[in-house]
Formats: sequence, C-alpha cells, structure tokens
Amino acid sequence: MTERGLTVGEDGKTRCAWHGNLDDYRRYHDEEWGQPVTSDIRLFEKICLEGFQSGLSWLTILRKRDGFRAAFAGFDFDRVAAFGEDDIARCLADPGIVRHRGKIVSTINNARRAQALRDEFGTLARYFWSFEPAPEERPARVDWVTISANPTTPTSVRLSKDLKKRGWTFVGPTTVYAFMQAMGLVNDHIEGCCWRGEVEWKRKALIRP
Repeated sequence: MTERGLTVGEDGKTRCAWHGNLDDYRRYHDEEWGQPVTSDIRLFEKICLEGFQSGLSWLTILRKRDGFRAAFAGFDFDRVAAFGEDDIARCLADPGIVRHRGKIVSTINNARRAQALRDEFGTLARYFWSFEPAPEERPARVDWVTISANPTTPTSVRLSKDLKKRGWTFVGPTTVYAFMQAMGLVNDHIEGCCWRGEVEWKRKALIRP
C-alpha cells in the first residue's frame, strides 16, 4: 500500500485498492469503472445489476454478469419489458444469476419504466446524464476518506427520488450513486490512481447526450 485506499500492482501502477488485485476485478477497475457511458443498453444493464447487488458484493455480480446478460436478453429493455411469468420462472431456475424473485420482477418492471423514459427524453442517456453533478457539488479532493464517508450524495438522492416517482424499483440513493460512479457521471478514481487522469480526460472530451 501507498496511502490509504491505493495499492501498487505487480506492473508497478498505483490504483484504487478496492479491486484487491484480483485479476477480473482489476480489469474491471482499469477498463470499465468510471469510464463515461452513453449507451442506453449499458446504462440499463448497470442500474439493474446494481439492484441485484443489494446485500451482496459487486464482485459476485461481476462474475455472474455473462449469466445475467444471457438471462435478460442482453439487457435489451424492449425485450425484457415483454417478459412474463414463464420468463420469471426461467430466471428463478437459472444458477447463472442471483435467483431473487423480487429483483427479477424489478428488472422487468424497470425495463418498462425505461421505455417510458426513452419516450419522454429520447434516450436513457439524456435522462441519466442530466443528473451529472455540477462541479460545486463535488469534493475538492477525491480521496479514500471522502469517498468512503459518502456512499450517497445530494445528486444521487435526487436521482433516486425521481426514478422512484417514475415507478422504478431497487434504486435507492446508495445503489444509484454506485451506478453514477461506474458509468462515469462522476470520477471517483481517487487521487493517485493511475486511471484518474485518463477518466477525467475522457469525461472532458465527452459530448453529453
């Protein structure tokens, strides 16, 4: 370890420490987490998987992600919105996912709510990115103490409330903030992580939806 929340890998690079130097988790940190995303399918997938994570670890969900994609039609929300009782039973029998009826039903419900959002805003991306925090809402320094002390933010509370008002489920403010971190609506690679600068550059270059 260097300072708290950072670790140096075998390649000599300093990273956020939360991946624990597990190969698949480290790749997720390096290649996905925090990279700005504007794909409706990926945004829908992530917010659903964050709901499945509730009470579990993200690593558990990450290692089942291919199974989730197979079970939920690649998270094409138009297809998932058409799921019925047979699909729920199929998912409940699928060892490749987390077999929690409430979360499965929630994913189908949220697919229908995603269709309504697309109809209203044109894309899910336009809706979600409208909740990107203003610079003054962000901490002056993104370090481990700050991030670990703030599992929610005023913005994630607002987004959670708005989603719930629109009928979404399993979208509490902690779940929503984890979604925002992962999809690049904020850059929470902590100061000293070798990926923080690259993610920040990609966020600045991004054409917002």
